[in-house]
Amino acid sequence: MKLNKNKRLALLAMFVILIVILAAVLLFTGKTSSKKEKIGFIMTGSIGEEGWNGMHYEGVSAACSNLEVELLVKENIKEFKGECTPAIEDLVKQGCKMIILSSYGYAEEVKDTIKKYPEVSFYNNSFDYHAENVTSYFSRMYQARYLAGIVAGMKTESDQIGYVAAMPTSEVNRGINAFTLGVRRVNPDAVVTVAWSNAWDDEDEERKQADRLIEHAGVDVITYHQNQAYVVEEAEKKEIYSIGYHRRLENCSEKYLTAVVGDWQLTYEAIIRQYLRGNSADYKIYWVGIDENAVKLADFSAEVSEDIKTEVSKATNEILAGHDVFSGEIYDKEGNLRCKDNQAIRDEVLLEQFDWYVEGVEFYE
Repeated sequence: MKLNKNKRLALLAMFVILIVILAAVLLFTGKTSSKKEKIGFIMTGSIGEEGWNGMHYEGVSAACSNLEVELLVKENIKEFKGECTPAIEDLVKQGCKMIILSSYGYAEEVKDTIKKYPEVSFYNNSFDYHAENVTSYFSRMYQARYLAGIVAGMKTESDQIGYVAAMPTSEVNRGINAFTLGVRRVNPDAVVTVAWSNAWDDEDEERKQADRLIEHAGVDVITYHQNQAYVVEEAEKKEIYSIGYHRRLENCSEKYLTAVVGDWQLTYEAIIRQYLRGNSADYKIYWVGIDENAVKLADFSAEVSEDIKTEVSKATNEILAGHDVFSGEIYDKEGNLRCKDNQAIRDEVLLEQFDWYVEGVEFYE
């Protein structure tokens, strides 16, 4: 019996030693397996700038921090300058298995590079190119554009509203059309006149086009779709009403009515979670909208009346109840019926084929 007891003690001691060894191994391997996932992020501007690039960097940085993944950033990578491919290759070399292309034109430029890395999940901002390893992501900013159109349509006195737009991509066209539908909802006589800057960030051209619309087209409310707020600055100088984009600017007059803004942290958290779960190939398009608090209008100035706020609230509730901005009877500017009363325009069309303009849009030549 004594021998059996000694054997039992020896076995127990061996078991304890084994547990200690296993614990050490698990502790060591646990540290190895908990190594942070690396996410690559490529942007056309710098992380500290205002507008598009700054908002997106703040959003993705906060998302990566919350999800405990490592963010590797490539700043000031210009489109169609041969800079994006080397940026991608370096991020892949550093171990990134998810790379976010935060500007519209990147995917078009680097299609061949994307094909070289089928093991990498690419997310490109609002582009109409897709592959097994590419998902287009964006927020339904057009919903907030529609609400901004209501503000502009009720605020204008001349029925002339200006819109300085970058270029006629589907993304920009969605915004123009949604804004105009909002304007015409409350003011069927109003016209939205569009002037093109042909760039996402060209201060001189944007200021020039804003001045042309204000001085020669007679607009008394103006908005824009570019990276920076130069159009608002011109509107402030000329003391006319303006509606911003990306974030609400500080130190503006009350004529700065509101801004179309997005919660990019929420959007980036959504797509990064999708990647981490292994579902990156499940979506061709990943959009989030008002129903997920991803887009909205910023705080109103004192120039926005209670009547306007009431109409905006009513339209917001309609969207939340399932009414799509691009649904019901919609005619283009040539008078062609583009959407029937009981229909809605499909997401695929909004993303890839929106090359026409609704009734009420005009262009400043």
